[in-house]
Amino acid sequence: MNDVTGTLDEALERLHTTGPERDGWLSNHAPMAVEALVRHGQAPVVHRWLDHYADRLEEPPPPSRPITADDWREALGDPARITDWTRYFGRELDARPWREVLAAWWPRLLPGIAGGATHPVIRTGHAVRTLLASDGQESAPRRAELAHALGYWAARHQALPALTPLAGAPTAAAALDAVPPVPEQSGGIRARLDQLTAFPRWGEAPDPDTAKARLVELVTAATHRYATHGHGEPIMLVHAATAPNAVLRTLPALPRELWAPSLAAAWAAAAAVTAAYTPREAAPVPSTALTAQEVFERAAAHGDDHTIKFTDTALDVADPLALTAAVRSIELNPPLLP
Repeated sequence: MNDVTGTLDEALERLHTTGPERDGWLSNHAPMAVEALVRHGQAPVVHRWLDHYADRLEEPPPPSRPITADDWREALGDPARITDWTRYFGRELDARPWREVLAAWWPRLLPGIAGGATHPVIRTGHAVRTLLASDGQESAPRRAELAHALGYWAARHQALPALTPLAGAPTAAAALDAVPPVPEQSGGIRARLDQLTAFPRWGEAPDPDTAKARLVELVTAATHRYATHGHGEPIMLVHAATAPNAVLRTLPALPRELWAPSLAAAWAAAAAVTAAYTPREAAPVPSTALTAQEVFERAAAHGDDHTIKFTDTALDVADPLALTAAVRSIELNPPLLP
């Protein structure tokens, strides 16, 4: 995507005066949503959309002290250091090529992929997609967006509990179906993730190309599953698809030796969200006859940030069941726009 309108850069500059969260832990989805809107031809609605989203934005938390190459480990996973982390990555990206910074930090951050309810890795995936599409002419706002995304991830870094491997599954769809739900399906995601004990084995990859193919399979399966299971928790279950898709979008910017561990982390994220919110029963859903463009136009008019991001992922999958899942998200989630 080469945004000749300049809308994305304008929106990012506007958003970079705000923090990545509100009310203590709810994520700011605006940078991700505006990137998806611009990518799919909806640049004219971006600033109006931001006006409606404005009451969900807060100022960033105050800085504490600079993070350095020597002491970053003690700040990892400390949400009070969000601004410190953002400034650290801003300095890193001023000093080195963005791909080099990403490659250095990706393996450090992957174990905390579920932190912040997977929003930091999703924001990173949107930022990387924009930089990859810039053809070497990336703008300052787009580089700054990567700093904000990585800083958010580092500050919210949280590892999953130790997990027992269960019997292997032959496909990603079967693996998601076999994920045991957490015993207490109530409360926030952090309380639910603390209950995780075991996942099915799936996704071992002997080489980078197999890892990429299985990651595509995982994104497809999680997107399809939303069509029949999204009613379990319509907002949170979109992340079972959008988190691994963020990883998939990042692969082209990473060294190939990082592709297999990226698949393993993406599977853990998708399985964790599935375990935390999966409903007891599937719900049959009629297929949609809408085109991909029509589905995204409906998502943009609906305005819900999660719906826009999930529909963006569904368009990456680009088959009838994925579009049906996107329409289901429009039906299930409350609209933002009047």
